Amino acid sequence: MRNAEFDRQNVLRAAMRAFMVKGYAKTSMQDLTKATGLHPGSIYCAFDNKKGLLLAAIEQYNQDRIAQFAQFFDNQDSPLHNLKCYLDQIVQECLSCDATQACLLTKALNEIGEQDEEISQLIQGNLLIWQQGIESILEQAKSQGLIDNQSDSQLQAQYLMMGIYGLRTFAHTHPTADVLQPLADKLFASITPFR
Repeated sequence: MRNAEFDRQNVLRAAMRAFMVKGYAKTSMQDLTKATGLHPGSIYCAFDNKKGLLLAAIEQYNQDRIAQFAQFFDNQDSPLHNLKCYLDQIVQECLSCDATQACLLTKALNEIGEQDEEISQLIQGNLLIWQQGIESILEQAKSQGLIDNQSDSQLQAQYLMMGIYGLRTFAHTHPTADVLQPLADKLFASITPFR
């Protein structure tokens, strides 16, 4: 059987949006065919099943997020300034109230992570990559004397990630800038104490 030709990244991003809007369980094959423009047979041929499409969408999401994260730090500005801009962008995503701006990793982990070891392991691996990226930024800040050289970058990165999860969750019931921005600012201040 000949493989159907399609733009894999576009298909995965469309599937990603469908999963973020409805969640894994409520996203039907009909939703996925409508979102991706592929026939069910093409989805099964390329991804085996709905779970296979979710796994591939999670990988694409991770690649997209890594690229987005890198863009915030691909300049000559201070790593702390860039980290603050990154947090401000997360606030903007929360304020959009757009389900497609949600975090696919946390949504999938909360919905099916405990029920599926393969999905859980994939998400945990992706979250570890994100944590290591944040740790690297904090290490740069330490080497430039911007934060205490004795601070634990791993613990600070984990704390920041916990705060971002909390911010995204809190935004569901408090989606206003006057609530979310001060929380993000306090989170930033708590992980980057100046010497």
